[in-house]
Amino acid sequence: MAAVSAVLYARMGASWWLFAALWLVPDLSMLGYATGRPCWGARIYNAFHTYLLPGVLALAALALHARGLVPFALIWVNHIGIDRALGYGLKYSDGFGFTHLGRLGRKAE
Repeated sequence: MAAVSAVLYARMGASWWLFAALWLVPDLSMLGYATGRPCWGARIYNAFHTYLLPGVLALAALALHARGLVPFALIWVNHIGIDRALGYGLKYSDGFGFTHLGRLGRKAE
């Protein structure tokens, strides 16, 4: 997904400055963990790290002939794809380090 979204982004001719500026925006969802409730933190993080929302954004942009919104969806998809490639999966309510791809961090000895 990361490679496909990057290629599509390049073919659209959108600004790479925009790409760089917005690439980390989905990670602001980690602020959900500031509530002190890992369950809510996981829900908020997961909402912004699934392909559903950027997919809806892209489809809505195409349906409404708002092509200018498609690059935002592609940046979002690219972010999620890179996260998955690096092992940052969707979070479980046990804490930030517990993901559907395995445990993050050092292994217990």
